[in-house]
Parts: sequence; C-alpha cells; structure tokens
Amino acid sequence: MPHVRTFGVVGLVLAAVVTAGCSGSSGSGSGSGSGSASASPAAGAAAPTESNPAGDIPDNQAYVAYQPPGGGFTVKVPEGWARTSQGGTTVFTDKLNRVQITASSAATAPTVGSVTNQVVPQLRGHVPKFSSAKVSQVTRHAGPAVLLTYQGDSAPDPVTGKVVRDAFERYAFHRQGREVDLTLSGPANADNVDPWRIVSDSFAWR
Repeated sequence: MPHVRTFGVVGLVLAAVVTAGCSGSSGSGSGSGSGSASASPAAGAAAPTESNPAGDIPDNQAYVAYQPPGGGFTVKVPEGWARTSQGGTTVFTDKLNRVQITASSAATAPTVGSVTNQVVPQLRGHVPKFSSAKVSQVTRHAGPAVLLTYQGDSAPDPVTGKVVRDAFERYAFHRQGREVDLTLSGPANADNVDPWRIVSDSFAWR
C-alpha cells in the first residue's frame, strides 16, 4: 500500500507539470501567433520586392553554343537551362536568371540615340518599376554593339507571390540588315558579371 500511495503522488506531480507545460506552450504560441498576424501584410496587398535574393550563376557553369534555325549567328548559353521559343525570340531560363535572344530585320544599325528614344520608352511601358536606364556604345568579340542597362521588377512568383528586383543587360548587334538583341537578366544583387561577359563575348555572326 505505501508503494501505491507513492506512485499516486508522483503521478499527480507529473500530471501537474505536464498541465503547466501545456498551458505555458499555449500561451506562448498564442503570443507568437498574435505577433505574426500583426507583421503579415494585409490580404490582397502587393508582395514586397525581394532585396537580396539568391541568383549567382556557379563559377563552374558549363556553356554550349546555340544557333537558331537558319543560322546567321551563334551564342553560348548556360548548359542545362530550360529553353522556350516563340517567333524570332528564344529564351533560356534557370531559377531567377534569364537569357533572351531576339532576331529581326533592321535596315539601319541601332545607335545610342535610337535605343534611348525608341527602346527605353517601350521598356518603361511594360517593365514594372523600370529605372536606372543607361545606354552606351560597347565592343564585344563580334564587333560594336549598343548596350542598355536597366533595372525592373520581375513578375510575381506564381507560387509564393514574391517579386525580385532584376538587373538587365541588353546588347543590340547589327550586320547587313539583321539585328540581334541579346538580353541577360537576373537578381540585381547577384554577382553575374563574369557569366554575362562570357555570353555576350561569345556572340558571333555566321
């Protein structure tokens, strides 16, 4: 009988401890839930732009040559990236990074002035939060090109709704009535200077 009473007391003590612990957890959880609710954006509010997302292209990234049907030019793109094509535009994507190649007929070569007066207003009209546009004449292995750099917000992620602040490099190459616009983009804070230089320098007329 003494043993029975001892176990009974221990059982009561344990029950009291468990009950107290549950009560404390419930109170803490309630407090956390309250804090989270106050920090969450209101329903229907636009998702904030991510300020420092991941997006660096690995240093050991391999590249493969892409040549469109009918030839005319080649350019190296990161190996393994997803590819889509529509009309004269081909896009390669991986996670947050993108390479877009658009070929078209153009009687005259693009200039700093034509890109500033024609292309920039077009982009401003459909790139969310377009800003920091800068147009310059540059030289790549294929020859002279007009470079337009700018920033803009990506479309919201279809799953998370997050928006990424992207940096763009748009190269306009021209030769014998043909223009190729090569646009490289990724998170603004990613360090993709070297990969983008590899791609832009690889462009070659055929």
